[in-house]
Amino acid sequence: MSPRSTPHPTTLLPALRTHVWFASCPEALQEALVERARVVTLRAGDPLFKRGDPNDGLCCVLAGALKVGSTHPRDGTMRLTLYVEPYHWFGEIALIDRQPRSLHAIADMDSMVLMVPRPLIEAWLDEHPACWRDIARLACGKVRLMLTAMEDNATLPLHQVLARRLLFFSTGFGQSTQTEPRRRLRLPQEYLASMLGVSRQTVNKALRALEREQVVALHYAEIEILDLPGLVQRAGQIDPGLHPRPLPAAPPAEPAG
Repeated sequence: MSPRSTPHPTTLLPALRTHVWFASCPEALQEALVERARVVTLRAGDPLFKRGDPNDGLCCVLAGALKVGSTHPRDGTMRLTLYVEPYHWFGEIALIDRQPRSLHAIADMDSMVLMVPRPLIEAWLDEHPACWRDIARLACGKVRLMLTAMEDNATLPLHQVLARRLLFFSTGFGQSTQTEPRRRLRLPQEYLASMLGVSRQTVNKALRALEREQVVALHYAEIEILDLPGLVQRAGQIDPGLHPRPLPAAPPAEPAG
């Protein structure tokens, strides 16, 4: 979908249903979200919202990508928490607790975002209280992902953390309904470094090792996965709650001797 052509929200249901969370919501909630939504177009570098802004609704990327994170207090650089691509929903925490935005969301390229205004969807949810559970499920998935990332960074070697992050990106953080994970990821190395809390040089060294093993190929601002089962093997066991769809089986271990 091109950011230059603005679709009517009600035509988006088939595409939105390629996200596991949205597809699992009751049809009434799916329709309520798109019927109340408007499409926001952004140029590269435009903010969708900034930290401290009032909560103005639930969001979903339709085209392009957004960087979500905070600003370093000393040098002003952005520390990435998430890199959000189609058709990922976000902004649910502020919808639930009615607090201001806790992070920045900045367009990484020309992008389109579906924005569901808080007063409109909140009123509908109050009339259909069982569907608040679905909003809570979206928030819980993010919390589970963040806790897993924190544990990975604290306990696993970098090469394993990197393999796991690449798998997360290739499967839409476990939320894509597509049967086959993406093989080409638009993911600049400095973004990976920011999310992992290490230098770009450190990430590049680990990626070059994977490239020598023919697991990935490195391109400008992109990473191509060549050996998906090999990447799964290097990632190790992943919480099934983060990957409802099974990952490709890792190759069997070579017999000793």
